[in-house]
Formats: sequence, C-alpha cells, structure tokens
Amino acid sequence: MSYTAATNRYEQMEFRRCGNSGLKLPLVSLGLWHNFGEIDQFQNARNILRLAFDNGITHFDLANNYGPPAGSAEETFGHIFKKDFQPYRDELIISSKAGWGMWPGPYGDWGSKKYLVSSLDQSLKRMGLDYVDIFYHHRPDPETPLEETMGTLDLMVRQGKALYVGISSYHPAEAAKAIQILKKLGTPCLIHQPKYSMFDRWIENGLLDLLGNVGVGCIPFSSLAQGLLTNKYLKGIPQDSRAASHRGNGAMDEDAITDEKIEKVKKLNALAEQRGQSLAQMALGWVIKDPRVTSVIIGVSKPAQVTDSLQCIKNFKFSSEELQQIENILAE
Repeated sequence: MSYTAATNRYEQMEFRRCGNSGLKLPLVSLGLWHNFGEIDQFQNARNILRLAFDNGITHFDLANNYGPPAGSAEETFGHIFKKDFQPYRDELIISSKAGWGMWPGPYGDWGSKKYLVSSLDQSLKRMGLDYVDIFYHHRPDPETPLEETMGTLDLMVRQGKALYVGISSYHPAEAAKAIQILKKLGTPCLIHQPKYSMFDRWIENGLLDLLGNVGVGCIPFSSLAQGLLTNKYLKGIPQDSRAASHRGNGAMDEDAITDEKIEKVKKLNALAEQRGQSLAQMALGWVIKDPRVTSVIIGVSKPAQVTDSLQCIKNFKFSSEELQQIENILAE
C-alpha cells in the first residue's frame, strides 16, 4: 500500500534553530538505535516511521552499528525510505554516525580516516542515499589525532556525502578542541549528541555552557533512560520490555532497574500526574525546557509511544517549585 504523508504534518510540531546554523530541527526527533534491526518486525518499524513523519518529526537519527545486527537498522530504513519517503527526501533530516566497532581488524572501529570514509560509504549504500544531512563521529578516539578525525568530517562535507557534521559523547575539553578544529577547516560543528536525562546529567558540568557559548546545537539521547523514566517499570519488569529483551548493543538490562531507582520513578510519576502528563512526557519536557537543547531523540518500540511522547511539546514549562521537587526527588 502506497504512503502519502499527512497534509497537516507541520501543524503541531515546533522547530528550533540548531545553534548558529541555518538548520532547524523538530523539538522531537526519532532515533533508530533499537527496534529497527533485522531481528525486529519490519511492518512495525514502517508504521513508526510513517506516524512520526505524519506528526512533523522530520529528523531520523541512525548510526552504522544500529540493529542488531550492526548495519541492519540502516538497511531497514533504506527499504522503508525507498517504499515511502523518497518523494519527501527534501523534507527530511537523516543522520548517521561512525565510531564503534563494525568489522574485524584495525580499520573497522574508532576514528581513523580509513574507517570513517569506508563507514559512511557503507551507510549510504545501506540506506540508498546520495548523502546524509548530518554525519557524526560517534565517540572520541583516544589514539587517533583529533585533527585526522575532524579533517575527515570536513572531507565528507566537501565530497558532498554529508551536508553537516557533528560529534557525539565528547566531554567539554575534547568537544571544545573538536569544534575549534572544524571551525578552522571551514566546516562548522553543527551539533553535539550526548546522553542526557534526569538520571544522567553530566552535560550540565560544562558541556551545555560550551555549546550555548559557541553556537553548537545539542540533541540528547536516552532522555527516558531507555524506558526507566516512564510508567513501564512501576510494577516490575514486563516481559515485552527492553530490559527483559537482552538485546545487547547498549540496551538496558534488568540490573539497571534498582529498588532505589523505582522509588524515585514513582515519585516523579506522581508529579507528572499532577502536571497532567505521563512521566515520559514530563521527562522529555524537562530536557527540552533548556533553550540550548535543539531537539530530543526518542526511541520507541511501537507507534503509540510516538503519539504519547509528542505530547511533551504541549507542556515543557516548569514552575520553580516543580523544578525544586524534581531536584529533591533525584537527590534522595
């Protein structure tokens, strides 16, 4: 069955400018880290992507190693793109990354020019694209000179394989150096993708300030702590949950769900109910309340979670009392 995008797809979505660039991103972006691999149901993935775009989510975030197995999320996306989204290519922001292990030997990991060039070529083939809109270095490489890694990102733009470049999981000092190198090369760093949630706030220790000061966007991932900051685990670990799936590839497992965490989740859930929101909506809203955050990446396993998450856009303002309540809960 052919797909025609909803005519009202931009009516509900808000967009923010990404740092000092000309690019705007939707407040909510869709990540394909989990649930889009070879082991997952193709039609479910297709339904999620269609619903997301129908609601103004124009940004789909991938990486070479997403799956499992690695590479299969890009393959799934490529099939769906060919079937459904080719007519809308100019309305989409498609991003990919390289920096984690992809193939055996010394050239399939980290941040060398050899690896990054090969990896992006492979990603483009898997997705059936001529270019990606954003290409990230996925994590810092402690051994490869940063000048080589950033020089390769610059090369990808000059070759027309990427429109913009970014970095992911870089701490403030290394991020500042990477941003400076890219600026000198003439290919500005568009965006930084860090892990950030109520339970993981490391970017508040200098990184957010840096990005705001130099005009680089910020797009957090795992802002629901892989489902922990939802009502999913309030009564135990459901059989169909990510924690019970043993997916690997960085997915949360049962050990992350402690009694202490669940007590905090229950109190946060009560506050969300007082605000007329689900906990997931409040947790996402808490992230996008900061104007330095360009967009937040959601990861979902079913279409209904897209619909629920998008409601965060309707209420991401917090009173000082609510913010203090959240601080008190998290500090317990």
